[in-house]
Amino acid sequence: MTQNPFDALGGGGFDMNALLQQAQQMQQQLEEAQANLARQTVDGTVAGGAVTVTANGVGELVGVTIRAGEFDGSDPDDLSDLSDLIVAAYRDARARSEALAGESLGPLTEGLGGGDAGGGFGFTPPSLG
Repeated sequence: MTQNPFDALGGGGFDMNALLQQAQQMQQQLEEAQANLARQTVDGTVAGGAVTVTANGVGELVGVTIRAGEFDGSDPDDLSDLSDLIVAAYRDARARSEALAGESLGPLTEGLGGGDAGGGFGFTPPSLG
């Protein structure tokens, strides 16, 4: 006769169905939070608002705004500067989207050993990986 190793936990055993149901519920909550993040947007700005980049909560680039009169489209140096500013503004927007993801997903994932959307708990948005 074999003894159930979970009898020592009390209550007569271990309810695997309850554990699976709880895991499925947590998975559904994570999926809903990720879908919600994809609908939210954050802005990253540089050079006093000369360039603004909009990203969604999972870090996907959704828009770029360049203030009129800030750059000469025929000057190679201006265009190079503009390129650098767009990259910097995107980095700002991405950092904001990662912070937003951490705020949204952190409470759902604290029990999984993390709380940082950048990868501390294994979540990497598809567009950021």
